[in-house]
Amino acid sequence: SSGINAEWPLRPGTMQLFIQGAETQCVTVESTTTLLQLKETLSHQVPVEEQVITHAGNLLSDNVILCECVPDNSTLCLTGRLLGGKVHGSLARAGKVKGQTPKVAAMEDKKKKRTGRCKRRIQYNRRFSTAVSQFGRKK
Repeated sequence: SSGINAEWPLRPGTMQLFIQGAETQCVTVESTTTLLQLKETLSHQVPVEEQVITHAGNLLSDNVILCECVPDNSTLCLTGRLLGGKVHGSLARAGKVKGQTPKVAAMEDKKKKRTGRCKRRIQYNRRFSTAVSQFGRKK
């Protein structure tokens, strides 16, 4: 005995579905049942207009016949309809910091000082290669 109260074996023309809502329940329905009829039987959990039923991540519309879109022994997820229009973290604040930061004028093209090996090479060339040797101090 499995603890599932359904007639076993199932009558021909019926299918067994698992409805996962506040609690998981096993439902036996006729194969010609539409999703709207199933929602009416589940109206004790959530009102019919607020029910959303999905199977494998796909939203099912009210007028579909269950045996055409859902295999036997499938699990359907029953949830309430969510209110829309709000996003976690207001979109009005998006880019707030960038908009508040004042624009700084770009620096004019200044050559940066040479450092390291490059500086020493230029210093050597200036002192010894191109300069004509003169007597006396450097002016």
